[in-house]
Amino acid sequence: MRAANEVDFWRGFALVTIFLNHIPGLTFERVTFHNAALSDSAELFVFLAGWAMRLLVQGSASKLSPAALVVRLGGRALSLYAAQAVLTELAIAMLAACSILLDAPFLLDWHNASAVFLDPIRAHIGLVTLTYQLGYFNILPLYVVLTFMAPGIALIFRYAPYLLLPLSLAAYFAVLITGFNLPTWPVEGTWFFNPFAWQILYVLGFLFAGRDGLGGWARRNRKLLRMLALPVAIIGVPFALLDYAPDPISLPEPKLLFMFDKTYLSPVPLLSSLALVALFGGLFPRIMQHVQSLARFFAMLGRNSLNVFCIGSLLSLGGQIFRFAFGGRVATDAILVILGIGIMGWVAWVSEWRNQLQARRGEAAVSLPASASSAG
Repeated sequence: MRAANEVDFWRGFALVTIFLNHIPGLTFERVTFHNAALSDSAELFVFLAGWAMRLLVQGSASKLSPAALVVRLGGRALSLYAAQAVLTELAIAMLAACSILLDAPFLLDWHNASAVFLDPIRAHIGLVTLTYQLGYFNILPLYVVLTFMAPGIALIFRYAPYLLLPLSLAAYFAVLITGFNLPTWPVEGTWFFNPFAWQILYVLGFLFAGRDGLGGWARRNRKLLRMLALPVAIIGVPFALLDYAPDPISLPEPKLLFMFDKTYLSPVPLLSSLALVALFGGLFPRIMQHVQSLARFFAMLGRNSLNVFCIGSLLSLGGQIFRFAFGGRVATDAILVILGIGIMGWVAWVSEWRNQLQARRGEAAVSLPASASSAG
């Protein structure tokens, strides 16, 4: 088990805030940072995913051949894909079961789920191909696609590092100018998180994680970046508090360059997320010094992010259903939050216990042949 670090801490922080933000109307959802910024934990999570991928590529995977690197990163993408498939089916089962238990058939329409029950054949094809997604369960498909892009990103960086950012920016602005997005099916529409736009944040996280290039420049100019980021963050506060967004009719073409659009990660929310990273990045040692237990807890969540994210998503859906059935009060909301974060922590602890048990078994398997050889 690795020691608590900044990436794991902020990833754990993002997981907790995603859990809270995915229970609309929750009392404590109102104090999460997306209420005072033009970005939220989805942006932070994707940025950190790119950062973590750079650490892997320059760490244990640095000496792998191109083919082995593709297999290593592709295996991770397949694991995420499997998690998305299981998670979505569990969410559908929760909605179906609660619609029966609560005698509330309209729960079958929640979060775009109705196609599963009205058109199950085509809907399940859509679930497998990721063209059909439930509301509040659509960030993991984005992550799946970005992880499938990871081998290409890693190979471009290995052989032509100075091309990576220009190519990413070109794809980002092409999407904003053309409005291109992946279609959904069988329900008409497009992806809530456009992976061809969000890849820019993933790539920026990848590049900023390095000690050279863009990451090295950012570390040398951390004070300057914080000075530039502070007014950006402050300006965003009243817009977020007032829930203001520009009127698309009054905007010039291409409108996506000026809108506060989450689907396409328009420049304003992108700059907001980068400003928050510049302001709070590097503060982990101070946080660890003053609230060590909380920092270690968040880092534990972050170390086991996939398992925690999956259980957190189901807990958020459970919280939504609970508030529908019993109403939302401060006391019951507090119980939901304590219970939910407690279960997320328990899942992280069990995941680490299992990993440690497997590691000890692996060490024992290695030591047995050695002992037999010396005895012989």
